[in-house]
Amino acid sequence: MTTPNTDLRQRFFIQDSPVRGDVVRLERSYATIAAQKDYPEAIKRLLGEMLTAASLLIGTLKINGTLSIQIQSSDADSLLNWAMAECDQAGIIRALASWKGETPEQQAAWAAKSTANEAFAELGEMGKGVLFINIQPENGEAYQGIVERCHDSLAACLAHYQHQSAQIPTLINLACDGLQAGGILVQMLPRTSQESLAAELDQDAGIDEDLWTRLTLLTRTVKAEELTTLDANEIIYRLYNEENVVAPEPATLEFGCTCSREKCAAAIEQIGEAEALEIIAEQDGSFEMDCGFCGAVYTFSKDDIEQIFA
Repeated sequence: MTTPNTDLRQRFFIQDSPVRGDVVRLERSYATIAAQKDYPEAIKRLLGEMLTAASLLIGTLKINGTLSIQIQSSDADSLLNWAMAECDQAGIIRALASWKGETPEQQAAWAAKSTANEAFAELGEMGKGVLFINIQPENGEAYQGIVERCHDSLAACLAHYQHQSAQIPTLINLACDGLQAGGILVQMLPRTSQESLAAELDQDAGIDEDLWTRLTLLTRTVKAEELTTLDANEIIYRLYNEENVVAPEPATLEFGCTCSREKCAAAIEQIGEAEALEIIAEQDGSFEMDCGFCGAVYTFSKDDIEQIFA
């Protein structure tokens, strides 16, 4: 008996309408990422929402490349320094966060927080925290969008950004219980020129004018525990079983890291030979570089350093 894949993005369409959406479910991949560091519970859940969001948003793009979501606190007193999550078109995801937790007071403060929204609130007051959406195509120029901190949750801020920047009505729900993560994104794309003309002439073009209002009400009924535990198609059926839904084959999502010894060597080259050899001397003959995403450790000897600069 095969184990069902719980790490995927399931696209769906409402037939004969401009509405499209995606449901993302993460389990094994999220667990692998969350286990890389001893994250406070609230940060662990925020990373789950960020991974889900990145996996949903890249599905709206027609590029080969990577989309990342970054959170950067501008408040010196914030317990959260930064967090990032990314997904590429192949469905490879990874995430990382930095936080203050050295003192007993900071540790106690994190112990009192248990939700993603509580970690998100560590960005500070409205307008102080900064959110970025970075899009890096394989070919072409990178793009960075600045997301306004205008709500108390990541989902609401991202939905607001999609509506304001792309002028596309967007619904986003995100959830993470610390073990699994999931979410749904629904968008109403612009009408075709023929549909717009028919609407202006008040002709019957088969346009369901109440569809978006109906879908908005339905989508808002989904519960956090449903997003994190139910099969993606079960979520779609429960919400939209009275609509004419079309769902193609899902896309697989999995944890992956792009670190390599070659990239570490390039970083050492940027440091400079003199400083690299100084580090070698301080660390008893070796230069170790570890990857925060996957935990891999790359060790360089004095001979390795000299070879890099040969």
